Amino acid sequence: MAHSAPRRLVVPLLALGLTATLAPSLAAGPAAAAPDDAGARDLTRYTQQQLTWKRCAADMPAKFQCATLKVPLDYGAPRGKTLKVEISRVRTSKPGKRHGILTFNPGGPGASGLDLPLAASRGLPKAVLERYDLIGFDPRGIGRSSPLSCGLTEADQYFPRPTRSRAEFDRNAKWSKSVADRCRTKNPGVLPYINTRNTARDMDVMRAALGEKKLSYYGVSYGTALGSVYTQLFPKRADRVVLDSAVDPGLMWRGMFRIWAQEVGPAFERWSKWTAGRDATYHLGTSPAKVQRTFWKLVERADREPIVVDGQKLDGAGVRDLVRPEFFTVRSGAELVRELKRAAAGATVSGPSAAPVEDNELAAQFAVVCADAAWPRDPETYYRDVVRDTVRYPLYGDFTSGIAPCAYWPEGAEPVTEVDNGVPLLLVQNEWDSQTPLPGARNMHRALKGSRMITVEGGEGHGVLFNGEHRYPCVENPSMRYLATGKLPAKDVTCRVTPGQRRAGAAPNAF
Repeated sequence: MAHSAPRRLVVPLLALGLTATLAPSLAAGPAAAAPDDAGARDLTRYTQQQLTWKRCAADMPAKFQCATLKVPLDYGAPRGKTLKVEISRVRTSKPGKRHGILTFNPGGPGASGLDLPLAASRGLPKAVLERYDLIGFDPRGIGRSSPLSCGLTEADQYFPRPTRSRAEFDRNAKWSKSVADRCRTKNPGVLPYINTRNTARDMDVMRAALGEKKLSYYGVSYGTALGSVYTQLFPKRADRVVLDSAVDPGLMWRGMFRIWAQEVGPAFERWSKWTAGRDATYHLGTSPAKVQRTFWKLVERADREPIVVDGQKLDGAGVRDLVRPEFFTVRSGAELVRELKRAAAGATVSGPSAAPVEDNELAAQFAVVCADAAWPRDPETYYRDVVRDTVRYPLYGDFTSGIAPCAYWPEGAEPVTEVDNGVPLLLVQNEWDSQTPLPGARNMHRALKGSRMITVEGGEGHGVLFNGEHRYPCVENPSMRYLATGKLPAKDVTCRVTPGQRRAGAAPNAF
């Protein structure tokens, strides 16, 4: 039986190539203020805890240190059950120039951030490294931080799932309920508290335990949701904040998935035009219409007889799922469709590399997106939406509007956090981003009234600053200057790049 290509829920952000494990800075001190959001109780036992630092691993550099932070499961009942949050740090080599701490989140939700300080210490410019102790952490429920487990199998990795018939919808509904039931059974009383709001509170406990008055932050993709919620809850604690490839604060989270189907349409049109102009290279068609016809013929062929990629049989839905994000990066999309055409003719080909999704990562992804905001509880709502969106958005509407485990998930402990504040910070965004489209980033910019935004016109891919495919100095330079000096651009900036350009060597200001 052919399957759809496995895809991550929110696709953990960008391929930073970060590999390590690290820990934060300084013990608690009287200068650090306690968390001040409206839901906070007496958190002294957490904010003044003593952290014990140790080498993260024997095969890691001695400068890369780890510690365990204790936080309450429920901030409304801080004397109740606790969780462990693993944190890491690489301290500045220039204490005399130190400004504070710079914390990272790589997105997901579900991705580990523990290794980021070590990677950052090897690639950020000197002017930034001298100013900060670099701080990483695994958010609650993830990695080494009281990890969730739902007993999810390899077969459960296929999400989102297409809905091409009522029978397929019913199977997906049964699977969704099964996932929710397994997660609830294996994590009793925990799931409602694994959410972005509590992770932001954990960050602020970490800040206080490190003896810091403020926290600087870099977050990408889902990390922009976390960063924006932190600024909403703790506006006086936010220092220099960079949000890369922002989610739409008004669409968390079902709306963020559904927007993928809408935004792939313009990307497909742009890709078709670009590829048609390079038929001598890709042989997919000499006009946009012919290029699109080639693609849809591959989809039809895969539905008749699966196309094998990396030893995996893909039906038509699997082909659409595999290629959708690549349409936003025109050269990669053309190369992939060319390979699919070769595979359909019998050649052995490889597709885009993607690490297997672990049980913990997928469980944490579901936990956060299901607990952060309310999802419809009536299965028929999803069925009506998917029928409508399949017609509106034939490339991907049958994937993103279908039913999900969130329809059966335990209700979150708190309502969604509305982001609306004037904290000064920097947003950076590519025009062509498959996971966090530009319109959503603009909405985040409007919600964060003190923000400046740098938009890369023609910029491709998910993640701007540390994108493995592309390098854009027009974003890198002002972003690094802001982190080093605190000086934001005087106004919003749009810079232009050449579509399809590839990374030209190592970026001086990148990881």
